[in-house]
Amino acid sequence: MRKTVHRHLGKVVAGTAIAVAGTAVMVAVTLPGTAGADDSGTRAGQAVPKEAGAAAGAGGRAVSPGVVEAAPAEGHKGEGRDPLTDDELKRVEKVALSKQLFRSSESVDGDRGPQRLGVDLAEPEADEVGRPDAPRRADVTFYDYRDDTLVTRTVDLGTGEVVHSDTQHGVQPPLSRAEKAEAAALLIADPLGSGLKADYEDATGKALTGPDQLQLSGAVYRAAPGAQPAVLDRCGEHRCVRLFPKVKNGPWVDARSLVIDLSARKVARLDR
Repeated sequence: MRKTVHRHLGKVVAGTAIAVAGTAVMVAVTLPGTAGADDSGTRAGQAVPKEAGAAAGAGGRAVSPGVVEAAPAEGHKGEGRDPLTDDELKRVEKVALSKQLFRSSESVDGDRGPQRLGVDLAEPEADEVGRPDAPRRADVTFYDYRDDTLVTRTVDLGTGEVVHSDTQHGVQPPLSRAEKAEAAALLIADPLGSGLKADYEDATGKALTGPDQLQLSGAVYRAAPGAQPAVLDRCGEHRCVRLFPKVKNGPWVDARSLVIDLSARKVARLDR
């Protein structure tokens, strides 16, 4: 990797945290570990002073290597508040995704069917708390890009039936891995992604052609009156993303000034 990285979109982020403006208010966002990251500036954002990281390392103690224990054998079905098993995860997602929902919805990349966001063990009803025979349920969440709706379906694991379904507008849960990858693909293909591609080439000597070359973190962006160009005014109703890309085994690239509207499939630069 080159020792000197020039400026394109901004600078490399070498520390463990950056300030992110998701709305008009500045929100602190802690990025994942930066092991292996170069700490020199690039053309993608603002560099965190080297002194800050050095001071933290000087005063801290050495951390012992973590020990990974073998996962316990997982049965076909869980009990009570046990985490969902792999079999349960597959079963409830299949039950929740009805033919009607599949045919009428759209995923982040434009394919038929909603975008899967997650599956979680549902909380028991108030009169079920503490009961050993309480029904075991799972909440399956999807995002429908056809009309920007969050769809939540609750499946009873005992009966294998959908017992509750809810559709909401303007609700933006955390992004899935597939959504972050699609946002990166849109940015790379857009003229506004030229700085990111130049930073990547400076750091690796190779061309950036796809999201699989990056480690991606990201946050949902919501519009605030007067805080962004008009093209982003519907963010919040639309599903919009601010990416925090990292060169694999290299530096963070500060792309905070760019927002990707996944619903409209557009990229815009925030007003400063």
